[in-house]
Order: sequence, then C-alpha cells, then structure tokens
Amino acid sequence: MNLNEFNSLVDLFFYKAEKENSNTAFLEWLNPKNKKKYTWGETSSSIQKLAKVLKDNLTEGDRCLLVSENRPEWLIADLAIMLAGGITVPAYTTYVEKDYKYLIEDCEPSVIIVSNDEMHNKLKNIIKEKNFIKIVVSFDEIKNIEQKDKYLKFDSIINDQLNSSAKIKNKNLKRNSPACIIYTSGTSGNPKGVILSHGGILNNLEGAQEIMKPLIDKKPIFLTWLPLSHSYEHAVQFAQISVGAKVFYAEKIEKLLENISQAKPTIMTAVPRFYQNLFNKINMNMKKATGLKAKLIKLTVDLGKKKLLREKMSFYEKFMNLLVNVLVRKKINKQFGGNLKAFVSGGGALDKEIGEFLNAIGLPTLQGYGLTETSPVVSCNPIHKIKVETVGPPFKGNKVKIAEDGEILVKGENVMLGYWNKKEDTEKVLKNGWLYTGDIGEINPEDGYLKITDRKKDIIVSAGGDNISPAKLENQLSNSPAIDQCMVYGDGKNYLVALIVPNKEFNNQKEKIHEVVNEINNNLTLVEKIKKFQIINENFSIENGLLTPTMKVKRNKVISKYKNILENFYKK
Repeated sequence: MNLNEFNSLVDLFFYKAEKENSNTAFLEWLNPKNKKKYTWGETSSSIQKLAKVLKDNLTEGDRCLLVSENRPEWLIADLAIMLAGGITVPAYTTYVEKDYKYLIEDCEPSVIIVSNDEMHNKLKNIIKEKNFIKIVVSFDEIKNIEQKDKYLKFDSIINDQLNSSAKIKNKNLKRNSPACIIYTSGTSGNPKGVILSHGGILNNLEGAQEIMKPLIDKKPIFLTWLPLSHSYEHAVQFAQISVGAKVFYAEKIEKLLENISQAKPTIMTAVPRFYQNLFNKINMNMKKATGLKAKLIKLTVDLGKKKLLREKMSFYEKFMNLLVNVLVRKKINKQFGGNLKAFVSGGGALDKEIGEFLNAIGLPTLQGYGLTETSPVVSCNPIHKIKVETVGPPFKGNKVKIAEDGEILVKGENVMLGYWNKKEDTEKVLKNGWLYTGDIGEINPEDGYLKITDRKKDIIVSAGGDNISPAKLENQLSNSPAIDQCMVYGDGKNYLVALIVPNKEFNNQKEKIHEVVNEINNNLTLVEKIKKFQIINENFSIENGLLTPTMKVKRNKVISKYKNILENFYKK
C-alpha cells in the first residue's frame, strides 16, 4: 500500500475497509457498562450516515468540536467530520467550562459532538449563547435539553437506513486540506490551535509503517488509552487503520493494567510518565525478591542491558540470556497480555535508565520524538537498533537539521499549516518552510540518530549565568520509588530548590527523601545540586490544573501556587 497515492485520511479508511472482511471485528470499548463493538462494515456505514447529517449542517472548512472520552464513536465521528468537509477540533475531556469557552470562541464550530451528560454540562451554557453552533450530536442520552431542535442522537442517526446512492464521496479533499485543529495543551498560557493537513498525517504514517513492519506477524492489536484529543494518539488511530488492526479502547486509566491483560496488545503507545510509574512498580516488586529469584532478576537486567548496548557476550552469557528469556522475561511479558512486541514512547523525554531497564527485562521500548506541529512524529527508534539515549533516526517523510544555536529544525509535508487565527505566532516558528521546534539536539553523523539534549524554553538560568535543565533533575528524582512527582526551581537564583510529592508509601519518611536527594546530588555538578526541598502532599494533577492532559507539569501554575514556599527558600 503506497500512502503517497491517497489524497486524504478518508480515502485511506475506505480503501482499507474495502480490503477487510466487513464482518471482521474492528473497534471495541472495554467498558462493562457500555460494551460497544463495531466491525469494519459497521464502522464504514456509521461514518457515511453521520457524515450525511453533518454535511447538511456545515459548509466546507467548518470546524466541528469533538468532546469525548476514548471510545469507538470517536473514530467514527472524526472520519465523518472529514468526509462531510469539516475540520475536526478535538478537545480534552478534562477541560473545565472556561477552557471550552476559549476554544469555541477561537474556532467557532458549526457542530459540537459530545459523548455524555457530564461533558455536556460543561458546554450547555456556551451552546445556548453561540448562534454559530447549528447542531449538537451526542453519543449517550443528554438530560434536560432546552433547545431540543438543535440536538441529535448518534444512535438514531446510525440506525437509519442508508441508500447506496446517498453515499458521500468528498472529492474536494486534497493532501493540503486541513484535517484537524489540535490545540496544544500547553504548560503555560492559552492553547494554540495547530492546523494539521491530511497529507501531513499520511506522510507521518509512512514512517510509522516502517517502525511497525517488523513488529507485526499477524493481525495487530492496539489498546488505546492516551486521550485521542492529543496529536500523538490521534495519529495512532490512522496507523491502526493502515495496518488493519483490531482496536480496543481502555475503560479508564485506573483499569489500564486490567485492560492490557484483556486486550493482549501487540503495540502500545504511551507518554514517559506511564513508563516512569511502570519502572517504579516493577523495580519495587523485584527488590522484594530473595535468593535464587533475586539472582535471576539481576542476571536478566545485566545481560539484557549488555545485549541492548551491543556489548560482546561470552557463550555462557548468551546461554544464560536465553535461559532468563524463558524464566523471567516471558513471565513479565505475560503480565502485559503475552503478545506485546513493543511499547512506543512519545510526548516527552524518556529517561535513559528507564529505557534501558524496560528493554533489558523484555519489554522493548522504542523512544520517539515529535510535536503537535509535526503531525506529530519526527523520529523513532526501530526495533532492530534501539539506542535508548536517542529518539532514533528521522522519518523519511521529513528533513531534520540542527541550527547554529543547537535548535532542532524540521521541514516536510508533516509540518503544520500554521496556528489557527495566530499569524504572528506562526511566523515566529515557521521560517522558509522550516519549523523551529524549541528543542536542542544533535545528530550522530555515523547513523543519523537524533538526540535531544535540552529544551530551549525550559531552561533555568542561575544568578551566575549557568544554564540548567530542570527536566534532567526532575527525571532523576522521580525515578526513585520514594518520589512520585517533583518540580525544580531556581531561575535567577544562587542555588536550586525543589518541591517534592512523595510516593504514598513514603509519606512520613522525610529521611528517605533526604537520602534520595543526597544520592542524586553526589552525581551532579555544583550548580545542579538541590540545596533545599519541601515535601508537599498534593499531587500535581489534571483536575487541580497543575498537570497538562499529557501529564506534563505546568511549571508556571505550580510556581504561582507555591510562590511563598519557593521564595522562602531564599530568605536568610
């Protein structure tokens, strides 16, 4: 299948739907209260029916806001919007009313698609006051509707009969047509709407297929749990279509491990925070082992790292590595369904220690790199040559170069069309077709692998003028089982301090936290050392506004909330 031959993501879907048996299972929600399942044929028919209704209520290029948790109807709605000539605007379900108000006033959607009553309650006041919103489609029952003529039920739409002559074929869609506007969650300020094209995402899929090819020996299975409103998971759904996968949607994050054993995924995508939690959990369990079991675990990690780093192994080591494959790694993989060929990490930097550990114990973890603005992937490690300290070689669909100041620049069809309604912001980052990413990196001249060394914006400049990466220190601190979350502070100051959220098991063990900080300080330069810290008992979360939906700390919000504590560190 040549992805260059498709004009749109809609074309890709219907091409694959024709190739697949219409009765083959495609989408399934692992929600015991709402067990939705769709075959390829049912998905195709549902897209057509919804698109027909949407087309009657929008003109080409109109925006459609999609507010829903991950479920099969999400993919159906996304493709139906595109087929009808609209532009999908996905929004996080964790937003509050004022966030939705900002998005709606910014992109002025003609249509709103909402999953349930809970989501609708955050939108209903805005819907009432905005005349440009023509219809609202709901997946589930909505109670106490005031403007009943504006509302349609998803089930009623797809239960209608559809004549073959009524099928829509949108010939206006081109590769440079906008497919979606994805608002970046942003660690500070209002989100910006990134306009991604059909061709940009299709271009990205070429590289994704190269990564997936050696991982797939039969029909692949995916478990989707990252928000589909995030550019990473949004693009993954089209990768799933391109390989004819069976797709499961996780019930909720709290049930993720249970859902993994139910779905038995071949490939799973996640952000670094997931792997950090996984690393701590597995590590704590392993430390409880004694005797022969403890020795086998140590051998598994040591030999696994040796193989990963392509170090020479003796005949005895090779034999023992095969033995621990059966005794240890196979059992670990079984806890993740037994079919897992790879985790793919994106959406932030994966700590080198975590990457090495997971690969060593038999959970291949491929770190990639990208931005919402690049549809989203720029590069990724292939399974046959994993270099955990890098983000792999760039996808062939884009060019990557390093500017004189070390900034990573990206050019290609995958680069965004621009920011919605933000010409000046667009011109700041898009120059002569090159996207200025804001990340600092280097390219290995021997194999072309890209390495991220810093973030241009997230740098602490000390009073002495030293540039310090807070992310590096925060990763090291959070890698300890005793520390759940942390934030390092010290811009313009003489030394660094930290706010630390301990793991629940270490809540009253300040001495243990002191030990961890001292241990890490021993391996840091003088300017990087954490001189003081404060333990706080409130987690940084999406609900309290201190974490983005992709689990990145909103540094400015945390600083604002804990300003007094942080500034008191520097009072004599």
